[in-house]
Amino acid sequence: MSRADIMDMAVAERTDLADYLATLTREQWEEPSLCAGWRVRDVVAHAISYDDLTWSGVLKRAARAGFKPGAINDLGVAESRARSTDELLGRLRAHLKPTGPITVMGGMIVLTDALIHHQDIRRPLGHPREVPPERLGAVLDLAFNAPPVGAKKRGAGLRLVATDLDWSRGEGPEVRGPAEALLMTLAGRSAAFIELEGEGKTTLAARL
Repeated sequence: MSRADIMDMAVAERTDLADYLATLTREQWEEPSLCAGWRVRDVVAHAISYDDLTWSGVLKRAARAGFKPGAINDLGVAESRARSTDELLGRLRAHLKPTGPITVMGGMIVLTDALIHHQDIRRPLGHPREVPPERLGAVLDLAFNAPPVGAKKRGAGLRLVATDLDWSRGEGPEVRGPAEALLMTLAGRSAAFIELEGEGKTTLAARL
């Protein structure tokens, strides 16, 4: 898959996310997401928190956070805390095509981030969707090359099989289930774990 293809999917995922967010009530924007300590609005703020930064801006934010990845992301969210939900949605729509340092690997970072965080919002609100299979398959692959996701470490030594998609990876005790639930579990979201099965499930559970 080319970098252009991945960028096109990243733009499509951000567009779908923006369209979905436009349907939420003010109250739903304040509901908790699957990201510990983050509301829906905080996840949206995070998703666009790097688009306006230069490399020097990233370094300055990192220095302020003591170069701790979690703290860096929290600072990005804090900088948008005073924005209204309309402003956050407007900023997302203005950056459907990502810009700045997050494009260093084409659309890989943005596609992975947007799809996982889209589900971080939808799952707690009880709003499932049918994720386009080509995006799911791509992100399942990309997640193993993204250290912050943690998929490579959680899935090590396991045979991972999507039951609704032509996707599998690895060798060892099998863990199988819907591709979206498999992705979210590999990304550390225990809420999706119940949808999986297989003899490798106990091993995976210990890594969540």
